[in-house]
Amino acid sequence: MKHLRRSVLLWYSAREMYDLVTAVEDYPRFLPWCDRAEVLDRHHDGVTARLALAYAGVRHAFTTRNAHLADEAVTMRLVDGPFSLLEGAWAFRPIAAAPADREACRVELDLRYAFSSVALEALLSPVFDKVAETLVDSFVSRAETVYGPR
Repeated sequence: MKHLRRSVLLWYSAREMYDLVTAVEDYPRFLPWCDRAEVLDRHHDGVTARLALAYAGVRHAFTTRNAHLADEAVTMRLVDGPFSLLEGAWAFRPIAAAPADREACRVELDLRYAFSSVALEALLSPVFDKVAETLVDSFVSRAETVYGPR
């Protein structure tokens, strides 16, 4: 099992970053590895979504059940795909010490994953490792595009 933790302080509000992470349909616009993103079902507390990964000649899709806690958190659990384990959590924490005229937050990502076979591990691990390592940076770049640099 692999475990990734990333954290960044930003001059964007927790609400703004939460909105970007929960806008699954927009992922193909800014995640270079995301070929397709589809919300399969909307629940009272989140969504079930399917993402198609296409990167470095590798193509695979996976489905997660994502629970949303408005403006605070998103948790992901595997429904199906090439993983034996895929679970993660985004946390959006307002920074109370930010100047009165600016909002800021800490964005945290905690992701755990393992593949369902040795063959899939050999094929997908290098690709998914790269995807996971750049995920937070991709959302920071998206925030700059959508909300402007701050």
